[in-house]
Amino acid sequence: MTRRRILDAAYAQFYRRGFARVGVDEIAAAAKVTKRSLYYHFKSKDELLAAVLDAQSDLAAATFPGWVASLKGNVPQIVDALFADLSKWSEKPRWSGSGFTRLAMELADLPGHPARAAARRHKALVEAQFTEVLANAGVALPGNSARAICLLLEGATSLILIHGDRRYADAAAQAAKSLLAKPAGRRR
Repeated sequence: MTRRRILDAAYAQFYRRGFARVGVDEIAAAAKVTKRSLYYHFKSKDELLAAVLDAQSDLAAATFPGWVASLKGNVPQIVDALFADLSKWSEKPRWSGSGFTRLAMELADLPGHPARAAARRHKALVEAQFTEVLANAGVALPGNSARAICLLLEGATSLILIHGDRRYADAAAQAAKSLLAKPAGRRR
């Protein structure tokens, strides 16, 4: 219970303010635990961040079956639903994009950081889910197409965050549909 409270408090702080701008004292106070208790559960702030990302990935993975089931129809309908979800997500107050991406970027100069490994695992899981959805929809080369869609999602997310313009989700959806409409033999 204490460990979960620390993870929840740390997630809220890291997501809102970033890794570097949040101190362990602030996380302990938000979790209503002592710093000593926090360090009993996590050896370092780095380990805590990796655990936070792993816990968030587990929560996201638990929602994947319902999310995958909601992506129905033909390929253009699936793509439209996917990017409509991004647009809707970006409407939330204080939305700041993907915490996994933001933290990986913040730690870009630390390739061996455990949080970067956690972010990599999560993004690979998301890509695998897209691959499954596209394979079930009959898309040729679903793994390659899923990777391209991940690129479009990440790019649209970043540009929505930078410009505050949700139309980037629509533009990315159009690009994805165009990409997926090309015959498999002509795609590179």
